[in-house]
Amino acid sequence: MEITNKISASATVRSIKAARKVNVDGVHHGIPVWLQRAVATLGLLAISPLLALLMLAIKLESKGPCVFKQVRVGKYGRRFTMYKFRSMYMQDDPRFKAPEQKDSSREGVCQKYIHDPRITCIGRFIRKYSIDELPQLLNVVKGDMLLIGPRPALEMEVAQYEPCQLSRLNSEQGLTGLWQVTGRADTTFEQQVQLDEQYIQEQSIISDVKILLKTVPCVLGAKGAY
Repeated sequence: MEITNKISASATVRSIKAARKVNVDGVHHGIPVWLQRAVATLGLLAISPLLALLMLAIKLESKGPCVFKQVRVGKYGRRFTMYKFRSMYMQDDPRFKAPEQKDSSREGVCQKYIHDPRITCIGRFIRKYSIDELPQLLNVVKGDMLLIGPRPALEMEVAQYEPCQLSRLNSEQGLTGLWQVTGRADTTFEQQVQLDEQYIQEQSIISDVKILLKTVPCVLGAKGAY
């Protein structure tokens, strides 16, 4: 595929090393990886009944799989399959309506739509409170990503990055992070990159704990979520 070739792992790594805006040693300095995976495992077990009910509700509202799988780009350009609860109608559903790109509520590489016609009723609720992201706990358990870190981007988004923007791939990607607790979709893509760079530069156990503590009120307040 053209996009895949364009952002092959080796090319991505070379571009990242050439981007000197962020100085990293490649070592994880936050909450220990083993502890994050253990917490994710216990979390999955604790909320499994809720997840089962939610999957049933998604299935009853619209046809299609309950869990949506999507290839994302991780640290140094590594690809992996990320899981989310499906929050949109399938393309073969008569209720599906694709949004116009000009209607994006966010300028730049990462497109966001406040009024996205593809989203189901249940989907709107689970996206507002980030419930659709819960299956990514499985990604954490598998080692694809961590609880805290920059959000893993789509291949088509990374393909449009400027060389300096590739610096946000210098860290393990996460379920929550500094960007998520600072505004999420209410920020520009440039601000997102700056926040991701700041996180990578200042990464520590203390900063990770602070982000986790801020995540709960941010999720409940649904700021910047749509």
